[in-house]
Amino acid sequence: MNIVFIILAAIVLLGPLIAIHEFGHFWVARRMGVKVLVYSIGFGPTLLKWHGKDGVCYQLAAIPLGGYVRMADEREGEVAAEDIPYAFNRQSAWSRIAIVAAGPLINLLFAIVLYWILFLPASEQLSTRIGQIQPHSPAAQAGLQVGDKITAVDGTQTLTWENLNYALVERMGETGTIQITAERHQQLQTYNLPIQNFMRTSGQNPLEQLGFLPYQPDIKPVIGEVTPHEAAANQGLKAGDQIVQINKQPVRQWLQVTQIVRSHPEQVLVFDIVRDGKPLQLKVMPKGKKDAVGTEYGFLGASAKVENYKIPTEYTQTVQYSPLTALGMAANQTWQLSVITVQAMGKMFTGKIGLENLSGPVTIANMAGQSAEMGWQPFIRLMALMSVSLGILNLLPIPVLDGGHIVYYFIEALRGKPVSEQIQMIGLRIGIVLLGALMILALFNDFARLI
Repeated sequence: MNIVFIILAAIVLLGPLIAIHEFGHFWVARRMGVKVLVYSIGFGPTLLKWHGKDGVCYQLAAIPLGGYVRMADEREGEVAAEDIPYAFNRQSAWSRIAIVAAGPLINLLFAIVLYWILFLPASEQLSTRIGQIQPHSPAAQAGLQVGDKITAVDGTQTLTWENLNYALVERMGETGTIQITAERHQQLQTYNLPIQNFMRTSGQNPLEQLGFLPYQPDIKPVIGEVTPHEAAANQGLKAGDQIVQINKQPVRQWLQVTQIVRSHPEQVLVFDIVRDGKPLQLKVMPKGKKDAVGTEYGFLGASAKVENYKIPTEYTQTVQYSPLTALGMAANQTWQLSVITVQAMGKMFTGKIGLENLSGPVTIANMAGQSAEMGWQPFIRLMALMSVSLGILNLLPIPVLDGGHIVYYFIEALRGKPVSEQIQMIGLRIGIVLLGALMILALFNDFARLI
């Protein structure tokens, strides 16, 4: 995946989100009778601009990390006498609230549309039946078993593994127990899984941390293909090698090979293999790589020899929703993600989860590139997630953001007069400092993930 592809993917991801956010402000402003001067996608030097018949200057700018809608406003410059009744500052406080809130709210509505698109097609998925329990894990301690079908997490129904993951993410940073409801022999039972600082650091998989995983095909630990010039090829592994044990740990499935390799980046592993019927021992060091959120993992450059296999029917399910049901689920998914986003911000502020979870434009671009490589559905799913994040972020009561302006106008609506310019200037300085600090931290995290 080259840098050009990553940049293009990031533009395709962020461009529509920014455009629709600014369109929310633009559309409601026009409905309220406010004169709009400029509709800009991006900041910085103008790449392209044109004037519409409506008198608005439409433009594309060089830095696609935001945009703006400039309206006639006596506080920001001279307004022609005939346009004064249509200036933003001359509108009622409630009208200004509607205009400012429209941007974030349309991002949330856009997320609902995207999730609706994802929920519409029928899909064959793994059921939430447990395929593997890791020894000595919270799941094992609580008594969960292979074959149990998880139906709820903390009382929230979980029809798919995606639902289940979202329900678990709501508990990130917490200590206590997670209540899992599972079906065993057509009987529902409740299990309390102990957690401590659950998912406190970025990149942790909630299922792995709790110790239960979906069904995995029983693929034998035999190498089917070796990528040239990668660790496996450079250190002697060949197609057809059967891996017997790694670091004296017996290996019976390819999944075990993957787990061991990924958890040992840049560490020497002793492979006991069988090649052409003869035992052989090799020392292999997986190459260290980082995923989109900066989590380091080991990479060999070898894939399994996969033969035809069939997933047992009890581990599969066909998921299909009517358009109306899909719309309801899309709205619920957007709401759930909004709650998780707000909770995550609060937990970062209180120290329950690490500040390294904060991501900036570099990480977002990497995630865009990786999801685009995987297909249209992962890419749309990421776009929906980013649309929710953009909407919630802009609703925060920080003076520079839409949420800060909404607070000022709401106070004005209650008091009957605007907040003093002195207080607004103090709030502006605080907001700039807060956003500047967050951006610096996010960029620091981005570059730390690349090192």
